[in-house]
Amino acid sequence: VVCLCFHHPEVAEIFPQDPVLRIGSSLTATCTLSSETGLHASTLYWTLNGKRLASSTYEVVSASALSVTLHRLNGSQQQSGDNLVCHGRDGHVLAGSCLYVGMPPEKPVNLTCWSRNTKDLSCKWSPGGRGETFIRTKYTLKYKLRWYGREKECEDYTTGQQRYSCYIPRDLALFTPYEIWVEAANQLGSATSDIITLDILDVVTTDPPDNVLVSRVGELEDQLTVRWASPPALKDFLFQAKYQIRYRLEDSSEWKVVDDVGNQTSCRLAGLRAGTVYFVQVRCNPVGIYGSRKAGIWSDWSHPTAASTPISERLQSGSCDPKSGEQNSTLRRELKQFFGWVRKHAYGCSGMSIKLYDQWRVWLQKSHKTRNQILQEDNS
Repeated sequence: VVCLCFHHPEVAEIFPQDPVLRIGSSLTATCTLSSETGLHASTLYWTLNGKRLASSTYEVVSASALSVTLHRLNGSQQQSGDNLVCHGRDGHVLAGSCLYVGMPPEKPVNLTCWSRNTKDLSCKWSPGGRGETFIRTKYTLKYKLRWYGREKECEDYTTGQQRYSCYIPRDLALFTPYEIWVEAANQLGSATSDIITLDILDVVTTDPPDNVLVSRVGELEDQLTVRWASPPALKDFLFQAKYQIRYRLEDSSEWKVVDDVGNQTSCRLAGLRAGTVYFVQVRCNPVGIYGSRKAGIWSDWSHPTAASTPISERLQSGSCDPKSGEQNSTLRRELKQFFGWVRKHAYGCSGMSIKLYDQWRVWLQKSHKTRNQILQEDNS
């Protein structure tokens, strides 16, 4: 819905025309008829956004002029202005005016920017204060090279999903800091954000890791291996990537995050549930591009990749042997103790921890066989 303004000075006109007012203000508007209409002011009435205003707010100023007074105006219901219309007795529109009732913008805040693969720059911000000005407010993102550049304006405010954002697709310099700020303006005033200074290399994020593959580890019922490719767009840059993995059960919405993957492009997940489908995602943080000391920005998560752990032999056979159950309980308890030790003394996805685990598991199986042989010899 937009404000429809009718200007027919040969029939009637409204004064003031298209006023701009602060919230809480009062307004007296007058509809003045031309002498050719042959109408009397007492036969007229007013509407605001299609709703008829009470006659108690009217005053017949003269035979050809009817005024209306509005007190303590609220913010405009539409940013394009509210419709204040003067009608003849039969409802015919004689004249109209747009009312702009709102607030001047406050200083924009929370300005942050990021670059995808060093090729572009996206920025977002929040309007200051409560954020609602009730009238059309223009936000302009401006930027320039810190020491010698000329001021430029961002032009693409439509591609981002967020309302207060802008996208600069090209022609950005590396190794040189930019100054960036946002200006807000409407018919009641203007405001400018704080200026942020940044180097494109300090705010790089990548595309999500590519070719994420999840596979079983032989017949180990509680493990899956995750492999992925490093971001190809940054293959010519010097940087140390960090990766994160998260995974969840098929029937769960809760993700478990593995933080300590480091710069490896593979990781083994252990302690999983047998015979279960898992969804896995990976994301990347390009740290220290060309020596940047900033922490880097995490990419989006990759598309979920699904894989299932093998079904254990116990589940397949449906064994009810109490001794087998006791051994299983003991094994799980020892596994839990082992992983607790690994988390304290090694990185969760390091090759050392996996190697230790495999060796320990083989030793455990041998120890069980030796224990069973001794029991059999004692019984005989």
